[in-house]
Amino acid sequence: MKILAIGDFHGKLPQKLMKKIKKENVDLIVSVGDYPSFKLRKEFFKYSWKTSKQVWEVIGKKKTKEAKIQDWDNAEKVMKKLESFKVPIITTVGNYEGTIADSFDIHKTYLKDAKRWDWYEQDFFAKALKKFKNIKRIDYRYKKIRGLVFIGGYGHTIPGRVKSKNFKKYKTKLDKLFKKFKKENKQGKVIFVFHNMPYNCMDKITDKNAPIGARGEHYGSKLNRKIIEQHQPILGIGGHIHENQGKQKIKKTTIINTGAAYENKATIIDFDETKGKIKKIKFLK
Repeated sequence: MKILAIGDFHGKLPQKLMKKIKKENVDLIVSVGDYPSFKLRKEFFKYSWKTSKQVWEVIGKKKTKEAKIQDWDNAEKVMKKLESFKVPIITTVGNYEGTIADSFDIHKTYLKDAKRWDWYEQDFFAKALKKFKNIKRIDYRYKKIRGLVFIGGYGHTIPGRVKSKNFKKYKTKLDKLFKKFKKENKQGKVIFVFHNMPYNCMDKITDKNAPIGARGEHYGSKLNRKIIEQHQPILGIGGHIHENQGKQKIKKTTIINTGAAYENKATIIDFDETKGKIKKIKFLK
């Protein structure tokens, strides 16, 4: 099976990358999310990053709503392009889709005082997916394809707090999925899909445009790291840290950072689903 591992679109799937993908004749697309653009990125890091202040409190709901609608129009354009390959597509969410707090307890952070706006916090991703029958969401779920089991993680961007209730709750969810497919996992037929890289694995932020407080730090997920160390699937697929496209091992598990699609990056994985072995990994860039 030839798998296209891709993600971090940020509203774009460039034609240059589309042409490269078409030449590969892939059998399956595995996406790690981040479909929408982020029109208010500068405003977010100026007003909201590491504070409880919401962008819409500063610039107003009207401007925020216009930007959000445009972001999701761009996301749907990306999804439409993916569907044009006419192969199965499985996806988890990224942080740009808006995600739950699966690795920390909000009431114990600065976010506990954040104001709420129901329209802004709705599940835009679920609404978009209703328009695309070939894209199946697998976060905290699984999907069987040609003898392989794909288990989905989620989209949070911070390392997480291992003693929090939510960390333990969602680790339990993933543990149950891996235990359900313990036999297949031993056969090398379970693949873990997530957005953020595992902690201390291709997760160091070096981008000069990153916020000063994050630059040089490891921002991978401790939840994903624990799951991989404990269950050792043959393959883990993630992204989020754009500058670190590549592969690395955590014990017996091969971890892949797909690279950012909007930067013309993706990964082709040639996988022998009968033997449960990775035959070849090719990085598109």
